[in-house]
Amino acid sequence: MVSLWDTNIQFLQGVGPRRSRELEKDLNITTFEDLIRHYPFRYIDRTRFYAINEIDPGLAYIQIRGVVRDMKIVGAGPRKQRLVVILSDPTGTIELVFFKGIRWIKDKIKLNTEYIVFGKPTLFNARINLVHPDMDIPDDQSLRGSAGLQAVYSSTESLRDKGFTQKVFSRLIAQVLTRMEGQIHETLPAYLLNQLKLMPLPLALEEIHFPKNLKNLQAAQTRLKFEELFYIQLGLLKQRSVRLRAEDGLPFLKIGKAFNECFKRLPFELTEAQKRVIREIRSDLRSGRQMNRLLQGDVGSGKTLVALLSALIAIDNGYQACMMAPTEILANQHYNTISKFLKGQDVRVGLLTGSTKPAERKLLHESLQDGSLHLLIGTHALIEDTVTFQNLGFVVIDEQHRFGVEQRARLWKKTDGSPPHIMVMTATPIPRTLAMTLYGDLDVSVIDQLPPGRKPVRTIHYPASRRGTVYSFMKKQIKEGRQVYIVYPLIRESEKLDYENLETGYQDVAMAFPAPLYSVAVVHGQQKPEDKAFDMEMFVKGQAQILIATSVIEVGVDVPNATVMVIESAERFGLSQLHQLRGRVGRGAAESYCILMTGKALSKEARERLKLMCETNNGFEIAEADMRLRGPGDLEGTAQSGLVFDLHIANLAKDGQILEWARMEADKVLDEDPLLELGKNKVLVRQLEVLGNRRADYSKIS
Repeated sequence: MVSLWDTNIQFLQGVGPRRSRELEKDLNITTFEDLIRHYPFRYIDRTRFYAINEIDPGLAYIQIRGVVRDMKIVGAGPRKQRLVVILSDPTGTIELVFFKGIRWIKDKIKLNTEYIVFGKPTLFNARINLVHPDMDIPDDQSLRGSAGLQAVYSSTESLRDKGFTQKVFSRLIAQVLTRMEGQIHETLPAYLLNQLKLMPLPLALEEIHFPKNLKNLQAAQTRLKFEELFYIQLGLLKQRSVRLRAEDGLPFLKIGKAFNECFKRLPFELTEAQKRVIREIRSDLRSGRQMNRLLQGDVGSGKTLVALLSALIAIDNGYQACMMAPTEILANQHYNTISKFLKGQDVRVGLLTGSTKPAERKLLHESLQDGSLHLLIGTHALIEDTVTFQNLGFVVIDEQHRFGVEQRARLWKKTDGSPPHIMVMTATPIPRTLAMTLYGDLDVSVIDQLPPGRKPVRTIHYPASRRGTVYSFMKKQIKEGRQVYIVYPLIRESEKLDYENLETGYQDVAMAFPAPLYSVAVVHGQQKPEDKAFDMEMFVKGQAQILIATSVIEVGVDVPNATVMVIESAERFGLSQLHQLRGRVGRGAAESYCILMTGKALSKEARERLKLMCETNNGFEIAEADMRLRGPGDLEGTAQSGLVFDLHIANLAKDGQILEWARMEADKVLDEDPLLELGKNKVLVRQLEVLGNRRADYSKIS
């Protein structure tokens, strides 16, 4: 039997099948619960009334009380018509302007009647007006929360055009709360509510939508944010607890020939951070429990070498290893780097990508199955059903946030017995709160040192008007035998626009750096793989001095001779992406430079981003700032596939303290009751099941 909570919203008065489809399509709202959990993103104080002569176009939303004195439709033709309503109070008059639904609105408004009007003042033809304001008759008590703090809900232009105003959202939510009265069951145990002094759920849901005062609103927000983050942490920590108790990991007890030979032949000393991380991994691998470890490290900190040495421990213990990268460029890069480290050793390495020819694939598949191939590096081609290992024991997933959980699950299924050890690598430093939420069930290792000899990259910001200066500097660097990247933004909405943007830039560069004196290569997403590989190879081999690219080169290109990174329209990139791109230079011993080129009109936030880039090379500082400025959902990649939960009210950028508190409380619960078997924790088990049913169970997939 379907609970009232799961009832389809089409059964609400004023919705029906057609409008319910629109809500589902635009906001993914299908049930009563979805609507209740569509929390307001801000509140407007409607306790204050402005006099008309006080109104200024610089004000945010304002509320006035006045009488409608006149109204008329002006403008020729249906597209240019508008309804102008004249509202007056004792201090003056103001125009209320409507562009859509004007005949319907005109029939609703009564002349010589008092209204409460709410909207944003704007200036048009030197006169202040309110465009499409809310209008209510003062004694209309039908709307819960129409006075005091009023909720504002996120919506879409399409829904607004179809009449889903803020007032409609409030009415529908009020209707659901009335129908659900007495049927909203508590989702936290009584002992936790009392201990932590949290507001009960039914009251919190009422107050979040229709707050009686600011104190109640804050208590409701705290309760709902805590619960959301608490269950995410409880689920993650319970998975980790189960994994740490299980003795089904592959024990890699020895360090053998493959590891020792590679280690002895290294042309440099490992950093202390690399040594520390290898010790942590070594301890996991011999524990008899499955390793699930996140390896974080800035660009160039030596993560690939740590991953290789760890994989060699698996190989020394008679198992195979694989490394999955998100792009062919990065997979090729890893293959070349690892092949150099293993040159002359008895360790066989293979490369499998979309470009691998059928004959090579056949040989790879055979040598994987007979165990003669020790380490396979590749893209998502590794998860194809035809790829089977003899005994996979160690998996490295690079730039993990670019792979969907389901893709990683398929890699997991390539073993029959004990699960392979998993290492997740990322060169995108992850803010602490995001790491606790995305990777809360993993053990975390951080390589926080750069190898000796790596100099910090000098970062400079230039407006486009200084392009001549930048070109002169590039010529000077090229004359000294160096190479240069020029990167254009990849705007998700329009690949065509990216391409035109890059094409125009290419023509400009080709004129400033003419052949045969200079050679310019181009790499972008619309090229055929073989063309992309050809141009990339020209740059890698030093046959082209300049590489023009979209941000396709963000990860995986390693050209130590490239010392200049010019980022065009740098204001269009996020901080983490700018930092990743900057990491493409400074890979050799020579001084390296990152030049941020921008247009004239820069927002305050863009200026802040660029200033921070020029001030620091610390990836973790940059990641924290990026999350603060843009929010976690916008951090490169995390919006696509890494998040296996929805945050309806909590914000990882702002609610770090509540997250720490939620994790601490979840830890305490599991300390006392690791498998949640006590009677008082029944509600926790039930709620974890409810939340778990909303997504596939990948609890053992890192």
